[in-house]
Amino acid sequence: MHAPDEDITALEKLAAELAARGLQARLMTPDDRLPSLTVTNPQAAMLDETVITSAEWFWWSWGDRIAAVADVAAAAEAVARVLGTS
Repeated sequence: MHAPDEDITALEKLAAELAARGLQARLMTPDDRLPSLTVTNPQAAMLDETVITSAEWFWWSWGDRIAAVADVAAAAEAVARVLGTS
């Protein structure tokens, strides 16, 4: 089983990659839900998305797969594209 600490570490790596691309990312670790990353485009604050990770994949909050956890750059590129920064 994929440990929550591994999920948090993966999200932290993604947050760092997103920050390098000019996006803001806030890690959320509620007790009753999966950890998630709320990502915002500071140039268009109304644009934000939530990313979760589970079972070796990054996922959009609506359940579509983004990229493998092992490919942080691909995940960051996809998020940046959706938020209009790439």
